Amino acid sequence: MSVIALLGAGNVARALAPAWSAAGHEVLIGTRDRLGPAAATAEIVVNALPGAASVEVLGRLAPQLRGKVLLDLANAVELGPDGFATRLLYANLAERLQQELPETRVVKALNTVGPAALMADPGSLAAPPATFLCGDDADAKRVVTGLLADLGWPDGSIIDLGGVAYAWWPESFVLVVRPLIAALGPVPFALSVAR
Repeated sequence: MSVIALLGAGNVARALAPAWSAAGHEVLIGTRDRLGPAAATAEIVVNALPGAASVEVLGRLAPQLRGKVLLDLANAVELGPDGFATRLLYANLAERLQQELPETRVVKALNTVGPAALMADPGSLAAPPATFLCGDDADAKRVVTGLLADLGWPDGSIIDLGGVAYAWWPESFVLVVRPLIAALGPVPFALSVAR
């Protein structure tokens, strides 16, 4: 089992921490004043920070993140007055993080799932959801696939899109959330790939 540091103490951390703990992992929560120590102690670090702050905050943690797997769940967006995303702040947040943290193994996943509780309970939807992996390090993607399996994501629901350069695609999904909520109401959702 692994030591996982969740950086951020919001809904995402509150959803994932108990699920990974129940799977046998040691989970640390990196709050505002404990980000560095949590990142330094862990084998795997999860970016559960607000997307808009991710590059700046994680960039300051580069020494603590060296050699680690960084699971990036964030969507870096500008929010409209209704609280929904109006545009992406980066063409590709995960790729930007990989550039800022060249000695860290960045993997994008789970950012197309909402609300956060659904990340830890994918079987609660009527149709099997999918999540997407993007990253340049094959071993890091295997580690993340194992963590997703611990959350209940079956192997066939985890789709590897390739390198971190392709993370722009799942990151762009956040721009569809407003019209989805308008059409469906405030219901849990995730993408599903029919084959």
